[in-house]
Amino acid sequence: MINAPDFQPPWLLRNPQLQSVLATKSPRKRQWRRRGCRMEAVAMYHELDAGNDVRLTGYLSQQAGVEREARGLVVLIHGWEGSHDSTYLYSMACALFDAGYSVFRLNLRDHGGTHHLNREVFHSARIDEVLGAIRVVQAMDQTQPMFVIGFSLGGNFALRVGLYGSSAGVTPRLTVGICPSINPRSTIDAIDHGSRLFRWYFMDKWRKTVEAKVTAWPEYATAAKNYLRLDNLLDITARFAEEQTEYGALQPYLDAYTLTPEMLLQAPSPLAIITAADDPVIPLDDFSGLSAERALRHFEVTRHGGHCGFIENVGLQSWAETRVLAMFEQALSPGI
Repeated sequence: MINAPDFQPPWLLRNPQLQSVLATKSPRKRQWRRRGCRMEAVAMYHELDAGNDVRLTGYLSQQAGVEREARGLVVLIHGWEGSHDSTYLYSMACALFDAGYSVFRLNLRDHGGTHHLNREVFHSARIDEVLGAIRVVQAMDQTQPMFVIGFSLGGNFALRVGLYGSSAGVTPRLTVGICPSINPRSTIDAIDHGSRLFRWYFMDKWRKTVEAKVTAWPEYATAAKNYLRLDNLLDITARFAEEQTEYGALQPYLDAYTLTPEMLLQAPSPLAIITAADDPVIPLDDFSGLSAERALRHFEVTRHGGHCGFIENVGLQSWAETRVLAMFEQALSPGI
C-alpha cells in the first residue's frame, strides 16, 4: 500500500515514536518565528456561533494583514486533546501562510482552554457544530476558495466536512485528512495495547481536560471521579458513550463517526488522505480498499512518518506540508 516513496527521512529520524513525538514536542514553533513567519503576529481571536447555542473559538490570520491577496482560506482542525497551538498544526499554518493562504486555526469544543464555553462535554460525533463554525469562517471571506485540513481525530472531522458540508453550505475546494482516525475502534485498541508512551500521553491529557471541565462545571464532579478511576480507554469510552452522549452505548457512538472506504470514495466533494504505514496510533489496515480514485483525489501512504510527523530532515521540516501545498496548487489549477 506504500505509494509515496519520495519521503525518505534520514535513518536517525525513522523511528515512528520519535516522528510522533517531534510532531507535538519540538522547537518547530521557534524555528518558524526565527524565519519570520507572521502568521501568529496577525492572528485575530474569534468566538464563533456554531448554532444551537454552541460557541467554538479559533484564530484567523488573514493575508490582508500582510498586504497581499490570499490564494485561499484554510481551516485547520487539531487532533484529540490538541488545540490551535499544537506544534503540528502551528507549523502547517505557518507553511500555508508563508505560501499566501489565510488560515483559521479552529478549536473543537473543550479544547484550547474552552471548557467553560459550553456546558455539554465534547464528543467525537459532534460534526454539526464543526460545520456551523466553518460556515461562519467561510463567510468571513467568500471571495476565496476554502480548504480544510485535519490531523488524527481532526482528520476524521475534516473528512466528514467533505462528506456532509454541502448540505450545510460548507463547500471546500479540497479537504485533507492527515493520519485520520477513520476507524475509531481500532484507534482506541491501538492506544490501549500499543506503546506505553502514547497511552500515557493520551491518558494524561485526557485526565487534565476532565479536571478542567469539572472546574468550569462542578456538576460533572461525580461522573468525572468515576471516569478517572478507569485506566483503559475502551472502558472509559464505553462508559462515556452511555452517560454523556445521545447514543447510549459504545457501538452506536463509534458508528456515528466511523468512515468506510465507500463513504470516502463517494463523497460529494474532493478529499485527500496522507498517512504513514508505521503510525503507532492509526493502523494501516484501516485504509484497506482505498486508492486515489473518484472523490479521493489523493491517497498517499509513506513507509515512515509516525503519527502526524513526516519530519524529513534534522531541520525538522515536514514533508506533509510540502505535499499539502502541492495538492492545493493542483486543486487551484484551471480545469481541476
